[in-house]
Amino acid sequence: MELAYYSDYAVRLVNTEEPARNKDSLTSVESVRELFGESTQAARRVGDSDVTRFRSVRGRLRAVFAAADAGEETQAVDLLNSLLLEFPVSPQISGHDYRDEDGRPKWHMHLADHPSNATAGYAAIAAMGLAFHLTEYGVDRLGLCEAAPCRNAYLDTSTNRSRRYCSDRCATRANVAAYRARKRLESERSASTGRTAETSQIRTPSTDR
Repeated sequence: MELAYYSDYAVRLVNTEEPARNKDSLTSVESVRELFGESTQAARRVGDSDVTRFRSVRGRLRAVFAAADAGEETQAVDLLNSLLLEFPVSPQISGHDYRDEDGRPKWHMHLADHPSNATAGYAAIAAMGLAFHLTEYGVDRLGLCEAAPCRNAYLDTSTNRSRRYCSDRCATRANVAAYRARKRLESERSASTGRTAETSQIRTPSTDR
């Protein structure tokens, strides 16, 4: 599996909550299981107590993105390191499910977890994937959407480190809002200029005799 696959675990979990909108989709065992995607075997380990534990890990992962987004690199790394220490994984070489044209395994790195519960397994993979992404591309590649009130987490994979929004939808919404704000400001300035000109004409004494 590619490292991007693992780092997406962190993004998916963080984005189950939208604090500014007071929304939280992580409310049941089923919603937690959906986070595992195709990993049905891991999802089957999810129990009622994992809902609360997942929310706790989610808050810690969001704190990593928030620190990175604010330019606090050391804090972001320290927060992520604490997760890595608490939820360790064992990197292993795997060849399952992937074959080349000759039928030989396509060897790749796999993050094998040995969790005591579903939360530990998911947190280990999410933290390790995020750590790989951070060290490979830089702390500034972790961000929170600038389109208020969204603030969803995202991983910047652009070539020029220019990403600021979690999705095209948020980017479009932000651009439209900025355009309307500029038009409103231009209209206010135009109206103010007109009023100033009218006042000036009234106050200017006539030179006619």
